[in-house]
Amino acid sequence: MITAIVEFKLPTPLTEAEAKEIFLSTAPKYRVMQGLIRKYYYLSEDGSTGGGIYLWNSREDADRVYTEEWKAFIRGKYGSEPSLTYLACPVVVDNLSDEIISTS
Repeated sequence: MITAIVEFKLPTPLTEAEAKEIFLSTAPKYRVMQGLIRKYYYLSEDGSTGGGIYLWNSREDADRVYTEEWKAFIRGKYGSEPSLTYLACPVVVDNLSDEIISTS
């Protein structure tokens, strides 16, 4: 598994309610992405930075999404260039499903 952290500066700070409305507008497209296990949208406490934390089955799955077209979408939607960080994710503790998941 791989975790990807996407972050972008917002042109003007958002309230949590404003961010929720914007994030809900894009959330449905992530429901059908091959290899995406989970996505968390986030907003910094001061509302000036937003992003997502993604858990993918593989780096290949993530790379299919983070294309130049995707970067252009982020720039158009949020007004800044996204940063992207990949992290190895060998173990996940999921208390909601009551399981510990590890890579093989």
